Amino acid sequence: MNKNLDMKHIWLLVVCMMVVHSVFGQTDVALEPEFGARVSVGVDKKIVKGFHISLDQEVRFDNNFRSFDRLQTTLGLSYKLNSYVKFGLGYSFIAPYSTDNSAFKDTRHRLYADVKGSVKAGNWTFSLKERFQWTYRMGDFNEYQRPRSELALKSRVTVKYNTRVASPYLYFELRNLLNAPVIYANYDGTQYLTEAGSEKGDPGWFLHSFRGGYVNRYRTCLGVDVKINKHHKLDFYFLGDFVSDKVVDANAEGTKLKSYTKEHGFVGNIGLEYVFAF
Repeated sequence: MNKNLDMKHIWLLVVCMMVVHSVFGQTDVALEPEFGARVSVGVDKKIVKGFHISLDQEVRFDNNFRSFDRLQTTLGLSYKLNSYVKFGLGYSFIAPYSTDNSAFKDTRHRLYADVKGSVKAGNWTFSLKERFQWTYRMGDFNEYQRPRSELALKSRVTVKYNTRVASPYLYFELRNLLNAPVIYANYDGTQYLTEAGSEKGDPGWFLHSFRGGYVNRYRTCLGVDVKINKHHKLDFYFLGDFVSDKVVDANAEGTKLKSYTKEHGFVGNIGLEYVFAF
């Protein structure tokens, strides 16, 4: 009797999940795992005690190491309040590379602000960093599919074992997208039910706002810092991203929703960073 009752509850739960899925009209798409590489060179200059300015140039490769992905230049300013708290501000210029057009296009500007708290216990360092970032996309694209400005909050927990030469570390990070699309559309199993030609505010208008929020990336990184001497440092790491993006495909007029899917997959990157500090 209890087993039958449990099975009824299970089937009821499955049916409810199917109903919710159909109401929101979202389908899941599993992406193939992808791997790439990141190489960067940076300088770190001490201005006065506690204040540092840094410049970093990064090159990224994707498509299983076969394609050039982007150039990213970052200028940062940091202030170490004490041995426990550190603040940071920065700007990044991001230039994605289009292999189809053999050119840089759809560049982005990014501003960020972060605060980091650290505690030491013997050779171990435990830290938590919160970063708020704003990214502005240039170029022409359908703004009913994605906003021109993207807001995100990244939370990172790091544990590091410090030695005189090589210091291994591990961190885990969540990326919260703060202005994701909020879609109002029903899905009948074959198509999305929106009214062609509907105006903003009408019942058939599918895009309610870009005020939704969800975690769209779970990131883990295993690496080691190698101190060559007082001024030179290398960082070797493997970075794994578990991505989960809500993708909207709509016409340019914003009157028809073609698809609304959730893409999820894994992206792995090996990385090398060199920093000259003075």
